[in-house]
Amino acid sequence: MLTLVIFLPAAVALALPGVPRRAVPWAWIGVSLLECALVTGMWVVHGTGGGVSFETDVRWIPSVRAGYHVGVDGLSLPLLAMTAVLFAACAVYSLRRTHQVRAFASVFLSLETVCLGLFAALDLLLFFVFFDLSIVGMYFVILLWGHGDRSRSALKFFLYTFLGSLVLLLGFIGIYLGADPHTFDMVELTRTPPLAGSPGLAALTLLAVAIGLGIKTPVVPFHTWLPPAHTDAPAAGSAILAAVMLKMGTYGLVRIAMPMLPDAWRRYALVILIVGLVSVLYGALVALAQDNVKRLVAYTSVNHMGYIVLALGAAGYTSGGADARRLAVTGAVTQMVSHGLVTGALFLLCGVLYERAGSYDLGRFGGIAGDAPVFAWLIGIAAFASLGLPGLSGFIAEFQIFAGTIGTGTAATAVTGTLAILGILITAALFLRVLHTAVLGPPGELTPRVTDVRRPELAALVPLLALSLLIGVAPRVLLDTIEPLSAAVVALVGR
Repeated sequence: MLTLVIFLPAAVALALPGVPRRAVPWAWIGVSLLECALVTGMWVVHGTGGGVSFETDVRWIPSVRAGYHVGVDGLSLPLLAMTAVLFAACAVYSLRRTHQVRAFASVFLSLETVCLGLFAALDLLLFFVFFDLSIVGMYFVILLWGHGDRSRSALKFFLYTFLGSLVLLLGFIGIYLGADPHTFDMVELTRTPPLAGSPGLAALTLLAVAIGLGIKTPVVPFHTWLPPAHTDAPAAGSAILAAVMLKMGTYGLVRIAMPMLPDAWRRYALVILIVGLVSVLYGALVALAQDNVKRLVAYTSVNHMGYIVLALGAAGYTSGGADARRLAVTGAVTQMVSHGLVTGALFLLCGVLYERAGSYDLGRFGGIAGDAPVFAWLIGIAAFASLGLPGLSGFIAEFQIFAGTIGTGTAATAVTGTLAILGILITAALFLRVLHTAVLGPPGELTPRVTDVRRPELAALVPLLALSLLIGVAPRVLLDTIEPLSAAVVALVGR
């Protein structure tokens, strides 16, 4: 069933040339909703227990012990579900598109297969193939359907992230060569960590893996490709890039770096803590200074990814406080899901502004709530969810991250966790500035162009924000699914 979930979108993409043009958007929406239903069914069958479900292990390249090995657990299931929901929302949001509809749908369906495959991969080489293909897919999304200086932004995105993938490949080769016997299988590598007796080689391997995944995340100082890529990408492309593709980096840290290189992760956890803290504060402060609302949302992604890195660093910094470390990992995974839903919605809302007025300039809007009250409500809910208001998913994630980080009981984690809380204050200031200026302020020159959200836009946005509200009010199903995985990761790092 998992293989069907992964490759069904790509199969439909190949069949789209034979579909009548008017039926293409509906075919895209139909397969995206089917994907949501299939992933939900897998989650129900898997339940809240530990272990791997829906596992398939077929030999692919026997000479290097690489295989088509996929499966789902408490880490991959929430991200698979989030991916399916985001791609469905983008399909619905794009219903009114009239330019190159077939090509646009085909690229997004292919990109969905790539993203689903990466989150289900249990083989390093298979993970790398999906990781690289995601770069190619997003490059064409920005180049062909972006705006502004899209050629330069697409090229910078591709070169920067492709360089990161090459560094990541070096790390994977180091893991492969350090394993005995040599293998790319993640389950075996997690069971018997490679390079356990070679701290120097383990440190270099971790550095390569961390740089490759850090560029994708992105963390400071590897974030510079992100703002132009987001600003010039179409709304649906920005939503997928931020909501889904950035999680490939943090997912790789939890799935690969922490359990396969536990000694090196513990040894350099303080560095990871500091990188997370810098990303939190830098992302928030630079976002506060932006007048381009889409760049503002892009920099908040640097801030929110920093929280995840901070929590994962805290989980490896000390061998004590197992409950707090487990809470930090659970919060990090919850933040991946929350950020995906909320930031995906924010970028789609930015797309509504650009479609109506052709600009992201915050200073040219004002008093939008008067003519577009539903839009105003939606952007208000998304903003408060992003800054961590209780009752929404951001609060659940950030509370666990801070409680877990500070609760590990060391001076370093207490200081970094406390300083990171300032990021919430800055995020609140920047989103309140957006609401005060664009939504509630005096009318701006572009405000008359902003009409309220249309039905496809509303149908795309409401499920994302409703899920954020559901997680904020009733998070148990999500947390019960993640917590066995968090306990396992903490135990593996503490070996």
